[in-house]
Amino acid sequence: TLSKNKRVVVYSGDDARFEYAYKFVSKNSFSPYDREGNLSLLDEGTLYVAKLKDDGTGTWLPLTHGVGPLTAANGFANQAEVIINTRGAADKLAPTKLDRPEDIEVSPVTGKVYIALTNNSSRTTVAADPAEVKANPRLGNRWGHIIEITEDGNDNGALTFKWEIFMLCGDPAVATQGTYFAGFDPTKVSPISCPDNLDFDQAGNLWIATDGAPNSPGFAARNDGIFAVPVEGSDRGYVRQFLSGPKGCEIASLKLSTDDRSIFATIQHPGEGAGLPNTQSSWPDGTNLPPKPSVVAVRHVSGRKIGS
Repeated sequence: TLSKNKRVVVYSGDDARFEYAYKFVSKNSFSPYDREGNLSLLDEGTLYVAKLKDDGTGTWLPLTHGVGPLTAANGFANQAEVIINTRGAADKLAPTKLDRPEDIEVSPVTGKVYIALTNNSSRTTVAADPAEVKANPRLGNRWGHIIEITEDGNDNGALTFKWEIFMLCGDPAVATQGTYFAGFDPTKVSPISCPDNLDFDQAGNLWIATDGAPNSPGFAARNDGIFAVPVEGSDRGYVRQFLSGPKGCEIASLKLSTDDRSIFATIQHPGEGAGLPNTQSSWPDGTNLPPKPSVVAVRHVSGRKIGS
């Protein structure tokens, strides 16, 4: 996305247990009239890592050589070493450890930022940092959750922000899973586990692809799928399942077309878990054929917008 002064802002997650959320802000600004200049916008800028606080605010900490502990004395001789060993550099700044931050997407309507935290079964003890506990509130988190960030001044280039948990995934019918859906009535939502990849439609609804749901407690009989949820208005948090993938697969990514009339999804490793030749699935070709990863396009039979 772009900051208010037209700098390019790129959010990213480090998809591993206890890793961090990042954003890059370009040094120079985008111009619709300078294609040549735009081609090099990602060459220079500042990479930041997210530090959440337990009062619901947060700060983006710069991963810049010579700033704070990122010095030669601490093993970082120059900026190149900071960028090559980003995890190690981030560790020095003590940002907030998260439960597998995978995809991070920005609402095209509000500019708010959503972080998919897939799961973290290794979170077995309460963290010393109260902000880390608040941002990852469940031990043995097998269902994952989504964090919502509002950048200060609604400027994606800002260095401070507010945050809250938008969704604690799981089956709301099982009280011990501790689910939460932005305050929406949990009896009306679809059970969802392991949010992995995100996208937005042009109306600002969040779309979620899952990875690993059948391995979550209470989800063994369910496949990974795609879900949609409004993030604003009276239906905020009303998550509903849109499709189910083949057995053994993950929905590895999703993307809506710019007219919202097609949704593209990658079906990765269908049939995984039973071994050859006895796979769980013969997607997409049928009986007695080996499964194949695929890209599918889903459209409404009447050509209407997806989800309408």
